[in-house]
Formats: sequence, structure tokens, C-alpha cells
Amino acid sequence: MEQRVALILTGGGARAAYQVGVLQAIAEFLPRRSHCPFPIICGTSSGALNAATLAVNAGNFRMGVQYLTNTWKNFHANQIYRTDVIGVFNNSMLWLAGMIFSAIGINKLHQVSLLDNSPLVELLEEMLPCEKIQDSIDAGLLHALSITASGYGSGQSVTFYQGVKQLVPWRRKGRVGMPTQIEIRHLLASSALPFIFPATLINREYFGDGSMRQIAPISPALHLGATRVLIIGVSVNGNPEHPDRADIGEYPSLASIAGHTLNSIFLDSMEVDLERLKKINDLVAIMPEEMRERADLRHIDALVMSPSQPIEKIAERYKAELPWTIRLLLRLIGAGQQSGGALVSYLLSEKKFCRALIDLGYQDALKRRDEIMGFLDVKPRHDIDMPQ
Repeated sequence: MEQRVALILTGGGARAAYQVGVLQAIAEFLPRRSHCPFPIICGTSSGALNAATLAVNAGNFRMGVQYLTNTWKNFHANQIYRTDVIGVFNNSMLWLAGMIFSAIGINKLHQVSLLDNSPLVELLEEMLPCEKIQDSIDAGLLHALSITASGYGSGQSVTFYQGVKQLVPWRRKGRVGMPTQIEIRHLLASSALPFIFPATLINREYFGDGSMRQIAPISPALHLGATRVLIIGVSVNGNPEHPDRADIGEYPSLASIAGHTLNSIFLDSMEVDLERLKKINDLVAIMPEEMRERADLRHIDALVMSPSQPIEKIAERYKAELPWTIRLLLRLIGAGQQSGGALVSYLLSEKKFCRALIDLGYQDALKRRDEIMGFLDVKPRHDIDMPQ
């Protein structure tokens, strides 16, 4: 069986800047002008934006990563969502009114959300020529790209994929794989944080953030033919981050509840799926080869890269970088308290915070260079300065 390494990029708003740091280190490990070492790339939520960029630039991995680095290092929140007074509070009032009207059975306001992400639409249209994804596939540089979103109508986790003709759609309980031509709307749908950003219409259904109901985030890579998976997560050491418990008796603010909800959406399912993968690998190890073939089971190696420091703690240091309109909005829902750090870490798309996460990812990857290169089965360059 042909060996294929899949790259799985999970979601989490601005936290995806950590992935860029890891990728930057990997690009430096490889020979110059190397093509993308990941023939299968799977992106979810903000990780979908990074995934699509790598797919477009599959012929020159370093150039694709450099493009991501330059973009994330110079991010401002106003490139993701409107931060002007009218844009913030008009949208927020419409969102609140929509909730009130819906509660009394009047559904007059449609497509409202806490924030207006129209700037992100313009940014993606400028930076991502999605038609080049097929060029990468035709050139044999990319086996498949997948973008996962959650259907609000069907309740299904839908993986939209674009790849070689031999790939076969799949359907499992609560999740499906659907061949398509990846476009900006798929990226917008996958990264639409619930309540915060508006859902996106694809075909006849509205879709939101792909991490919702994604009970098996590793599964799309396996369906697309991966034999090994490199996962770049956004939680400390692969585990959800636990804040100090000194004030556990206080009633949680709306911001605290929102942050906890987002953590549950983005962090929990990967842990469960990794545990499931380990159990399957243990089972495969003791099964006779004939039985493995009948059951269509195989050992899947997985390497997980996760932040060595709590991202929400880093976010606390840069909260003041947010535009004053967003800081005021967050304060109104309780994010001025320490408990709002988790929510802030998903929205803090400012360059100082992003640069801190990129540097963290870069340093974490440097420390695991030999492990990463051994996993990729690639001989690394030896002119890289290693941390002492």
C-alpha cells in the first residue's frame, strides 16, 4: 500500500497561528524548494484557511508557509470581522433582537451573528486562488484536500473534499464525505464560529464551524487514504486547558460560558478520537494478518504537535491589543474578568498575539525536529540552529 502522510489542522479562531509556527519550522527542516510533504491535507475551522493555502502552494512548501507566516504576523482583527462602531454594535443589536423575536415565534431577522465577518470574505478572495487546488492535484503534488463543516439543518458533519478521481465518497453515522470543488464559501462555512460569525449557505443547507459535531476528526484523512497522520492541535499537550479554580464558586459570566463551550467544541473530540485510534492500533497489533485484511483494519501512526504553554494565558497578555469596540463588547458579556480568557483567545486576531503563537509553534517544533523528520521519513537539513 502506498504510504501517505496526512496533515490535520484543527480549528480555534486565532489559535491557528500556532500551526503556522510549527509549519515554518518544518519548512526550514526540509531542503529548499521542496514540494509539500503532506499529500493529504485536512482542515477544520480556522485550520481550513491554513490547509487551503498549503494546497494552493503544494509545489513549493516553503513559499506557501512563508505566505501564511506573513499573513498571520500582520493580522488585525479588522481583517477578520468589522471592528468599527457601527459594524460591531449594529450587528450585536440585530443578533440580540433576533434572539428575542425568535423566542416569541417571530423569525423576521435572518443571517445575523454577534460579529460581521465580511472583511474575511474579502481577505480570502484576495489571498486564495482556489482554482489552483486542482492544478496541484493534476500535477501529482496533492492527493486530496478536505474541509469539514457542520450542517445546521441536517446536523451532520460534512467533509467536502477535492482530490484524485479514485477517491470514493463515504457515509457514516452523523458524518459524510462529499466530493466537490473547494471554494471560498467552504472555508467560510468551516470557520464560522457558532453565534459569533454567520452561517454560510452551500447548496441547500447552511453550514457552521466544522468542529461542531466532528466526533471523528482523524477519520477524513483515513478515508482519503492516509497511512500516517500529523496533527497540529491548539490545546496544551493535547489536553483542554484548565484555568485556576480559586473562584470556582462564582456564577460564570456569559463570556466564561461561551469560552467553555468553544473549548468543548474545539478541544474534546480530538482527544477522544486519538484514544480510539490507539485502541484500534492495539487491536490490530494482536490480530492475524488475514483477519486484519477481512476487517479492513491497519495500523495508523499519529504524531501530535500541541502548544507547550496555555494559549488562553498568552491571550490574557495581549487582550489590550483588541480594538476598543471589541473590548467593550467583550466586557459587556463578562470577558473583562479573568474567566473570559478562553473566549478572548479565539477572537484575538491581532499581530502581537499571532506572532507570540507563531514563535511558540516554531520553538515547539524545533525541540522535536528529529521526531518530526523521522515521522515524515525525510532527511532534515543540518544547518538549522537548534535550541539549547
